[in-house]
Amino acid sequence: IVQFNFRTIVITVEHGFPHQPSALSYSPTLQLLAIGTRSGAIKLYGAPGVEFMGLHDENAAVTQVLTAVTQYKYITLFSSTNQLCAHCLSAYRSIMRLMSCLQSFCCVSRVYPHSPVSSSVPDDYIGRRNLEHVEALQENPVNPNQVVIGYGRGLMVIWDVEKQCAIQHIPATQQLESVWWTEDGSYILSSHSDGSYCRWMSDDGVIVTAGHFPCKAISKIVQLPTEEGPPFLLFSGGMPRASYGDRHCITVIHSKTHVALDFTSRIIDFFAIRDGPQYTGDPSALVVLVEEELVVIDLQTEGWPVIQTPYLVPLHSSAITCSHHVSAIPLKLWERVIAPWPITGGQNMAPDPPQRDLLLTGHEDGTVRFWDASGVCLYPMYKLSTAGVFHTDADPNDNMNQGTEGEWPPFRKVGCFDPYSDDPRLGIQKIHLCKYSGYLTVAGTAGQILVLELNDEAAEQTVEAKVVDLLQGQEGFRWKGHTRLDVREEPVLFPPGFQPFSLVQCQPPAVVTALTLHSEWKLVAFGTSHGFGLYDYQQKNTVLIKCTLNPSDQLAMEGPLSRVKSIKKSLRQSFRRIRRSRVSLRKHHVNNAAKLQEANARLEAELAEMELAPVQRKIEARSSDDSFTGLVRTLYFADSFLSDSSHNTPSLWAGTNGGCVFAYMLRLPPVEHRADEPITAQPAKEIQLMHRAPVVGIVVLDGHGAPSPEPLEVAHDLARSPDMQGSHHLLVISEEQFKVFTLPKVSAKMKLKLTATDGSRVRRVGVAWFGSSRSEDYGESGLVVLTNQGDLHVVSLPTVKMQVQYPCIRREDVSGIASCVFTKHGQGFYLISPSEFERFSLSTRHVVEPRCLVEVPLHSGLSNQHSYNRVLFSCRSSSGDPEVARRRPDVSSSP
Repeated sequence: IVQFNFRTIVITVEHGFPHQPSALSYSPTLQLLAIGTRSGAIKLYGAPGVEFMGLHDENAAVTQVLTAVTQYKYITLFSSTNQLCAHCLSAYRSIMRLMSCLQSFCCVSRVYPHSPVSSSVPDDYIGRRNLEHVEALQENPVNPNQVVIGYGRGLMVIWDVEKQCAIQHIPATQQLESVWWTEDGSYILSSHSDGSYCRWMSDDGVIVTAGHFPCKAISKIVQLPTEEGPPFLLFSGGMPRASYGDRHCITVIHSKTHVALDFTSRIIDFFAIRDGPQYTGDPSALVVLVEEELVVIDLQTEGWPVIQTPYLVPLHSSAITCSHHVSAIPLKLWERVIAPWPITGGQNMAPDPPQRDLLLTGHEDGTVRFWDASGVCLYPMYKLSTAGVFHTDADPNDNMNQGTEGEWPPFRKVGCFDPYSDDPRLGIQKIHLCKYSGYLTVAGTAGQILVLELNDEAAEQTVEAKVVDLLQGQEGFRWKGHTRLDVREEPVLFPPGFQPFSLVQCQPPAVVTALTLHSEWKLVAFGTSHGFGLYDYQQKNTVLIKCTLNPSDQLAMEGPLSRVKSIKKSLRQSFRRIRRSRVSLRKHHVNNAAKLQEANARLEAELAEMELAPVQRKIEARSSDDSFTGLVRTLYFADSFLSDSSHNTPSLWAGTNGGCVFAYMLRLPPVEHRADEPITAQPAKEIQLMHRAPVVGIVVLDGHGAPSPEPLEVAHDLARSPDMQGSHHLLVISEEQFKVFTLPKVSAKMKLKLTATDGSRVRRVGVAWFGSSRSEDYGESGLVVLTNQGDLHVVSLPTVKMQVQYPCIRREDVSGIASCVFTKHGQGFYLISPSEFERFSLSTRHVVEPRCLVEVPLHSGLSNQHSYNRVLFSCRSSSGDPEVARRRPDVSSSP
């Protein structure tokens, strides 16, 4: 047997929105967007698929990212030191004019207060006020030798760089926030802490306030001309302090149009993209970086709509509670609509993805979001909401953005970040999608299981709940947790897409901990901490109910959301108090700032307390003898031998937290009687592992030692039929070992123990197909295992031998380990922050990584041989650092 080396580990790409962004920059020449973070990372984005990432040695926040005059050097400024760091996209490392200006005026003025600039200030001004630090710096667009330097106290100095002297002093009296020199050099705009902005022409200034009442500071102001008509004026902040002081707004004024864009989180920075060959034409798009998302506004389309971003999408717009990956989606289930994207720098050199992959994320607000995970960019495709099926704690008349007639300024809500779920019981905990039939099942925090089917047309229907009592009337148990969700009795209009047609409600309404779907048999199996059940969604009948609750296990009756729900309820009440305060202020124009501040203080305290909520939201398995031993960890359908070795039969397998495995033999009626005759289930086998470790996975291997194919996979000629001639085997994966049993006798054949010397326990497991990168016809099935130490193992099938081991996730990253999901081809995703997925691959054949090319102009006089340098980015190392290689212009192949 020729062995091929086709297993490795590569950290390939990060999907999502950078955690804690702190700075923003844009290069019009290269058309690259740069984002700095509080952890010292800098990320560059161009056209979809063009991504770069670097990490400073200093673990400090990047407060500024600036593009140098040559447009291919980035300069970063850190918060903890006065250090400047330059990043080149080429080998040329000259000292640019902008960097010199920054060093001379920004940093030097802070360290050396008696600089030539401060010495030139009139004595009478210094006598009245201290200058403080340099707050703003702007070059004259029509005369590069002139720079306006703005000090914190308000003074602005127009400085001649060549002559080293002051041309003019502008003695503003309010604290300075930002300056902007208009494109024609005719006047300077300055914004101030009291919500005012000024136009300075010559020695005179014209003061214009942003609001009619005392306002918050305008942190940045920009004015851009248009070829025909008035200019665009954009500024952040400036909202009336009493009424709207807690809003995060950017005001856009153009001609008679005046809109205050209201964002859902704090604004970091913004810029405008302009048309024209020299990027000096009309503004085409407004790009805004806020703490939790990137929002792009189309300024050339009437109404200024939001452009869907192909990357940097806030995965955490509502907190992610679970994930599910589906490989090789058929074309009929695939539909992608992406709007034109204004950032087009670089070239995506990666080949087209060999297959279409979906990543589904479940969220706390009851939504399921579909993402195109085929390539480098994680494209948003579709959002499904389950909240409409139920009555929730939300107040239908409660709207944060409700406006009144004549409201000033005219607000417009933008952005999709909304982390506050009206009812945490809606949270999605398990997802299973059949890519062949279009059936989807989702399960939630309050014991609800919805079965949905794909429909191209809108439909109005009523979804009735089938209540399943998993305790089966046992005495002595009283549920102390949250109540179940109330189903709407009136018909609900569902838009085109996945529409629910069947609902199972577990009683007690505990978190659903296991879920699986068999679309060929039209069955759904579900489990909680109290037991498991089997539901026939064609006939809408319950087939099986099994209680697994241990009589001594009282913790399973507590429920994980009792405390969280009270926190969320208090949180909602705080928000409603704030909203009512706003309405009162608008109506009566009463300054109620003290009450608003008090409500905000209570809100902050509740948010700090809520940091514990993600741990409490979901029941986590424990290995103690008497806690959650009946919790169902895994469910599995298989067509195998249970009664004898000559007759195969459909079966359902369930594994619990106490090391117990239950097997039920299913009798399915013939196809012609499927709608009339009921499906029956009878107990067939029961296995109790001696070590009583939680069962985290079950796999049935056919006569060739291959795992069972997915439902309908054989019918679509995408997999061979399982071998029914040889003997089948049952592989039971617990937290501590892998054990193989023969079927139908269920006798132990072999086992592999996971070392316990370092406390390793299996946390995630999946079956993957590893194709050779050298031969298209060769491949092997393997078991991919993630431990609580963050290590990845590949175990051979059917021999159950450890093959390779790689460190992947830090052992301290509990949420990252808990969020990991494997693909069918040896890749995986895990959360490195609430808003970012890290992607990795154990297969050399299936690797999704950025392969992109950026051509940058060389400085004139440096090279007579080539007019461009090419920077080619191929992949990331296992540590996450990018490998950047400089290539000759005549080389276009990737390394």
